[in-house]
Amino acid sequence: MAAQTGKMFAQAATANAATIPSSSAFGTPVHPIHQQQFADAPSATVLPISLPPATLRPLAFRTFTKKHNLTLTSSALQAISTFIGTHCGSGWREEGLAERALDEMAKAWKKNSGSLIVLGEGSELINILRNIEGCMLGGRVVTQRATSRQTAVLPGLGFPAMIQAESGSLNRNDSQSSLGLTTLGLQDDGGDIQSKDPRDWLQVIDAFEQPQLAYNPIQKHFEEVGTRPSLLPDPSHRTALIRARYQLAHQRLLRNGAFQFSTVAPSRSKSLHRSSLEMVMPQQAYKLMPIANLLGRSGSTHVLLGLLGNSPTGTLVLSDLTGSISLDLQYAKPVPKDGAWFAPGMIVLAEGLYEEEGSIAGLGLAGDGGVGGTIGGKFHVSSLGGPPCERRDVTLGVRSSDKSGSLIAGGGFGWVDFLGVGSERANGLAMRDLEKKVWESQDSASQTPGRSRMIILGEVNLDSTKTMQALKQVLGLYAVESAGKTPMAFILIGNFTRYAVLAGGSGGSIEYKEYFDSLASILSDHPSILEDSTFVFVPGDNDPWASAFSAGAAAVLPKRRVPELYTSRVKRAFASANAEAEKPAGKKRKGEVVWSTNPTRLTLFGPAQEVVVFRDDMSGRLRRKGLRFRNLAEPEDAEPDSVARPAAVDAPPDGLRQDGQGDMNTDRTIETAESALPEPKAKEMSRTEVSSDLHVARKLVKTVLDQGYLSPFPLTDRPVLWDYGSSMSLYPLPSAFVLMDPEAPPFALTYEGCHAMNPGALIAPGKRGVAQWIEYDARTRKGKARDVKF
Repeated sequence: MAAQTGKMFAQAATANAATIPSSSAFGTPVHPIHQQQFADAPSATVLPISLPPATLRPLAFRTFTKKHNLTLTSSALQAISTFIGTHCGSGWREEGLAERALDEMAKAWKKNSGSLIVLGEGSELINILRNIEGCMLGGRVVTQRATSRQTAVLPGLGFPAMIQAESGSLNRNDSQSSLGLTTLGLQDDGGDIQSKDPRDWLQVIDAFEQPQLAYNPIQKHFEEVGTRPSLLPDPSHRTALIRARYQLAHQRLLRNGAFQFSTVAPSRSKSLHRSSLEMVMPQQAYKLMPIANLLGRSGSTHVLLGLLGNSPTGTLVLSDLTGSISLDLQYAKPVPKDGAWFAPGMIVLAEGLYEEEGSIAGLGLAGDGGVGGTIGGKFHVSSLGGPPCERRDVTLGVRSSDKSGSLIAGGGFGWVDFLGVGSERANGLAMRDLEKKVWESQDSASQTPGRSRMIILGEVNLDSTKTMQALKQVLGLYAVESAGKTPMAFILIGNFTRYAVLAGGSGGSIEYKEYFDSLASILSDHPSILEDSTFVFVPGDNDPWASAFSAGAAAVLPKRRVPELYTSRVKRAFASANAEAEKPAGKKRKGEVVWSTNPTRLTLFGPAQEVVVFRDDMSGRLRRKGLRFRNLAEPEDAEPDSVARPAAVDAPPDGLRQDGQGDMNTDRTIETAESALPEPKAKEMSRTEVSSDLHVARKLVKTVLDQGYLSPFPLTDRPVLWDYGSSMSLYPLPSAFVLMDPEAPPFALTYEGCHAMNPGALIAPGKRGVAQWIEYDARTRKGKARDVKF
């Protein structure tokens, strides 16, 4: 049964898979007009069809009612069905033409009418349909590009994005507003891009500005939390925080092919087969059993999904929305073996045998007897694993086209704006096209990919003389690069002091400000970087104000930015560098410094790329709190509480090979991008060996990303603000994930399409006079470890 369960977790882990030439008919004017180009431009002629209202009703209900909270009357549905059949034709369903048109109708109705009931008798709906009819081409809704020289319409967006000459960034209020008449098929030519600098499309979002969303299990959609977040909320919000984590993991698991049943084909066998996800048969699906339904099923095997925790009597329990049950892990095997951490506070999948309370002798105090929501009896776990991770493209419904290889959005949660920069379905295609053109312009200008780099430095202790010397050496390496090749961003991650400030460790407020004044002096020595890059500061637990009462212990998350009281000199250094650069250049410079929160998120080209930066001593906490499994491969006389040893170094599991080609029974979705070992030592190792540092990195990354949460611990161990739990979520999976953990080895590897990195401490431990950091290339979406002697 254990072998069969191992296949179940492996199968679940793998579950997550001609432009028209324009030519002028007249003479070329004095000022040439940019011609619009359309990707896959549809034919201007559409063959009308007769579309019954009953056929369109499910799609109209999903768009008007579920998404926009509007109610359609029968007359309105009849008018809309006639319009869709006439102007969208036979491609209304397959090509997604009707969905886009319906979305525009709903937005126009809410903007013009304000009524929650869409009526078909009046003139309001008729006028809306007439306006949309004038903007339809080949069944698609398009608009003319704005001709103002002060604003530019982004390709794929139906609103002026206000691309200012100073910032070139998206206005967040515009990105969250109605898209108007969308032009998802519209493409821009390279000459219309006002800014070819990728840094102009970089945006930093702190945890307190991020939209707070909650998953609605009834409507199966994300909704914005209606109440205003508070630091002292009602106690019920604590329960809502834990419930939201469970519901998010539950829906993610149900979307996995290994847990989906067919209502047509009968189940013939419950055994797993070696097959790809696309060939998962109905008999290979697994069913999740609510804990409350275990009553009366003694002696049967089940699969449970729940939250690990400790009962008041000290026993380990598993809880879901229906109840809790005690666990027996005496013969449990982790899946994959020594491939992930399991600790109280995590959501796990458990397979095992349920035994009723009556058949258990000598329960004593540990027998909960079903009191307080705990089901009587025990669940003897045979296999324990985490919920499988879901790739970002699967969550957002992004897939590749078979013909051109371009990305197409469909299904999933593509309409949800998770970060306030626009949704994937609304802005994603356009921003990816813009991203492609920006990178192509870099090549056309004969520039190296250096402009696409982000420099990530961790544990920048400003109260350490060695750290300041190392920082000066690192900045000097990039300051000598020519203009236009400097990295677009430098991310400096705390702790900015070795000991908790304001708690007697590294002095008080005066000393802390002096540390940043010293940093400003070093930055002023490299004005070429300040005037052309964005510096992002992410605090740690030793930084104020939380360190004043936590004394360096785990403070509440999210953590606010460093107070402005201490940052005035650094801001002045950037202002001076920009002012000095303006004199010879004659144009305004835009170097900036951003003081953000922990965690923080960076978006590049809207929803196209997302980078999550988080500072936490997570590996040490996992070693202290992690469960210890008995090694069943040892002899009978071995100690029962012995820890399961790591996989054999001489013969690593196929799923953890560096080439990513592994067996279906193992986790083969992790592929290494860079080794943290020094070059001479790495050459001595065999290709089939897996270094201990790389094994630790894979184990840590898999644990965090499978949980889909930055703090998978009890609130007593790592407090989280209840109303800001959404900012701790890793759903959808980011494009890149920076976990700054000084106790873990530096690494850069990819798991399920997410590139995870740990820069480690700036001063490399165990190496004298060596500074280390991570250099992330946003163009290739890969990072590599770098070091230098100072």
